[in-house]
Amino acid sequence: MKNKLTKIFLLSTIFATSHINAQHTPSDSKKMEWFQDAKLGIFIHWGIYSVNGISESWSFFNNYINHENYMKQLNGFSASQYHPEDWVRLIKDSGAKYSVITTKHHDGVALWNSKAEKATTISKNSLAQKDVLTPFVSELKKSGLKTGLYYSLPDWSHPYYDIMTRTKKRYDIKSDTERWQNYTTYYQTQLNELSSQYQPDLLWFDGDWEHSSAEWHAPETLENLKKFNPNIIINSRLNNHGDYETPEQGIPVISPENEFWELCYTMNDSWGFQPFDTHYKTPNMIVRTLTDVISMGGNLLLDIGPKSDGSIPEEQIEILKNLGRWTSKHKEAVYGTRKGLPFENHKGKSSISKDGKKLFLYLEEAKDFTKIYGLSSLPISAKIIGDNTGKVNFKNDSNGNINLNFSNVKFDQDVTVVELSFNEKIKFSSVIKKEDLVLQKILEDQNTKNTTYKIAEQLYEGKNIFNNSGLTNDGLNMKIPTNLKTNQEILSWISKHAEALFETEKGLPNGHYAGMSALSKDRQTVYLFVEGVPTGPIALKGIKNGISRIRIVGEGSILNHSIYNKLYWSDRPGIIYIDIPKERLDKNMTVIAVLLDKPVELYREKVKAIENNL
Repeated sequence: MKNKLTKIFLLSTIFATSHINAQHTPSDSKKMEWFQDAKLGIFIHWGIYSVNGISESWSFFNNYINHENYMKQLNGFSASQYHPEDWVRLIKDSGAKYSVITTKHHDGVALWNSKAEKATTISKNSLAQKDVLTPFVSELKKSGLKTGLYYSLPDWSHPYYDIMTRTKKRYDIKSDTERWQNYTTYYQTQLNELSSQYQPDLLWFDGDWEHSSAEWHAPETLENLKKFNPNIIINSRLNNHGDYETPEQGIPVISPENEFWELCYTMNDSWGFQPFDTHYKTPNMIVRTLTDVISMGGNLLLDIGPKSDGSIPEEQIEILKNLGRWTSKHKEAVYGTRKGLPFENHKGKSSISKDGKKLFLYLEEAKDFTKIYGLSSLPISAKIIGDNTGKVNFKNDSNGNINLNFSNVKFDQDVTVVELSFNEKIKFSSVIKKEDLVLQKILEDQNTKNTTYKIAEQLYEGKNIFNNSGLTNDGLNMKIPTNLKTNQEILSWISKHAEALFETEKGLPNGHYAGMSALSKDRQTVYLFVEGVPTGPIALKGIKNGISRIRIVGEGSILNHSIYNKLYWSDRPGIIYIDIPKERLDKNMTVIAVLLDKPVELYREKVKAIENNL
């Protein structure tokens, strides 16, 4: 009876708060400023699942292993090589400004010495016999990094929780409200412990899909957390009572609606340590993912999965070190930046400084020039960040269109950044004014690279200047009118790439490819125009189709491709990376043909949390 009264008192203390609207309320921009400025955080999934290297919690939930054998991993979790100061040094050196660690996953194993009723903890129940959360948070705070704590609302191991596995329930909460109340007391006690002991800057919830807002007492939970820290930042997984969106694994094709968002993302295909998952993205891919996210105004929360002894896999260390190399070189183009130019204004990735007076262009290839359209304000200077010898010459026309030409540039191994400075806040227009291209004039242009760019751009916009021009589908026996001024190099390029020019139509909408493209008449082949020399494989996002074949147009080479972050139980497509041998690149512009299994189908939906891991 005493225990029951204690629980009722605790609940009344927790929930005796003013009611807040159940709908998402506007975030306090001042509170969110550090988060929006941070751009890079490191996620840490560490728990007993690292002992056998199996899926965190889901492995027993999905009945891949029974619960008893899963929990035996407690006996192998040693943390014998755990040095939190080394973790924090590595995280800080990567350029991250905050870190989020799993204090308790869905399996219910707490990394700290929780006093909540029937709690399973590393300090009491594992081989390690010590609190492993406290020293890490202590090192984070000493370093100046912001502290984020992940907390799973469900606990599939706890006797008071209703759900145990995909096929087994302990009880129905509608028929046993007292037992559910006991669980609510349990998880609220843990949240109070985390809030009072660690004073986190951010709480990262997960698992809210298993119950409603009312069942989780989400509004009251949020108000209670604010008692410990009025400026606490909450992610969106408290039944939408949070401050920012958290798309998972799939890089959004279009920017999320919320001004504040964060992509949580693995280096391979796993959150926790799995020794047989060697499907790591390259350091180059990770840097380019960061710039992709930055250009859409978000943060990247990149995950690491330490081993059960506390050491971090070498592949993950390598990725973090290269991130640190790139972020330290390009600080001004990372921190405090905001969403970049629309794709119509610049066919690539970009961001704008917080004061609105600097524009950063992220180049994923070594090339001679790039273009910006529709700027109402014009730059006063331009440079390559981290390269004092590189030259950027720019020329603008009366329509606000700017040509940027590069010379003597030491292109970065991952992403080169061009910085343009302005006297005033950057203004741009969605109304783009360009000269109308005439085929005869194009053929007489002696600047071949610039001309092939213009051709690709026209095709991307759905303006095919080769219709009824005398072009043939194979480039043979063309009847395109020529004269003495005709640039034979351009004519040769057109003939070689005729397949991608003949009766092709408007390209992929913005977000799917960081460059220009065109679609075949039957919409089953995507033609990608590749500028310069890419620093790594080119990337395609949001293609629902299967890939039948990829080749280089005009010379027949078949190309390999890899797909990352494809979740087989989800309709969300993965990212297609296509390797192009440098010796096969066209010196003016390369064209890649991606043959699909059927007419192109695009994924442009909102990327959400993963609520299924079957």
